[in-house]
Amino acid sequence: MATLGASSRAARRLRFATSTPTPLSRICARFYSSEAPPPPLLQKIKADLKTAMRAKDATRLTAIRSILAATLNASKTASPIATDAQLVALLRKTQRASAHATSEFAAAGRQDLADKEQAQIDILEEYAAGSGVEEVGEDRLRVIVTEVVTSEAGQGGKPRMGDVMKKLLAPGGPLEGKDVEKEMLARVVKEVTGTN
Repeated sequence: MATLGASSRAARRLRFATSTPTPLSRICARFYSSEAPPPPLLQKIKADLKTAMRAKDATRLTAIRSILAATLNASKTASPIATDAQLVALLRKTQRASAHATSEFAAAGRQDLADKEQAQIDILEEYAAGSGVEEVGEDRLRVIVTEVVTSEAGQGGKPRMGDVMKKLLAPGGPLEGKDVEKEMLARVVKEVTGTN
């Protein structure tokens, strides 16, 4: 009987050991990832989200959540946010939308909502200014465009606006990684090339 009891205990141990599956995380290890790490500015914004939640800063929390929602929406498109320059461009776009909303609220007599939008604009400007991405002003932009137009004209013929824009905004081009307003760039290129 002693041998029967020992074997039944061994059987129970074996059954218990095999009935509890080992978690998949212990078996498999991810040695690589296809995703690139997020831009440093986005990491800072995510850390500031936690800080704003702890401090119960509703205005900053709303602004940060809108930024993160916009980056999530952009990640579902063909050109997701991969650099700080792209994130700053997104911040500028959101600022313009908030500025438009501020003027609409002020015109409708809703100063409380206009003040909220203005506070959001200030927070977005704070992130854009602290990003470390070089902002190109109109004077510097005109110099860069003139250089590209003269190099294009040296290759023969009158440079076309589309060719100049491609050369300026191409990877490795003079405006790569810089914060520049596309509307201002198009206007300057039209002026320099003489296109109407």
